[in-house]
Amino acid sequence: MARIAGVNIPDNKRVQISLRYIYGIGPKNAAEICEKLGIPEERRVNQLSDEEILKIREMLDRDYRVEGDLRREVAMNIKRLMDMACYRGLRHRRGLPVRGQRTHTNARTRKGKAVAIAGKKKVTK
Repeated sequence: MARIAGVNIPDNKRVQISLRYIYGIGPKNAAEICEKLGIPEERRVNQLSDEEILKIREMLDRDYRVEGDLRREVAMNIKRLMDMACYRGLRHRRGLPVRGQRTHTNARTRKGKAVAIAGKKKVTK
């Protein structure tokens, strides 16, 4: 198993697919890396030589912000919004959707599991 940017990437998959296991590398960046280094699309990770893996590592360190650095930057951006007490920061602080989605129904991912309210039973006549 090759280890790039602190992540074990799978051996039996194509290089472009395996690079996506690294936080901050998506389909576009993975294709761009393979193109710049001249790695064919059908090449698998276990077919890469040690020098090709080293070139990938060096390129990621030099040209891309990935894993810990990127996670830290995203966390700092969210913290900055929360400290500013702007609308988006307040939504982050309360654990509610940030980008204008409705919360009357849905939004369970952000709000968590639904909690029943005691003493609110239907009264029938």
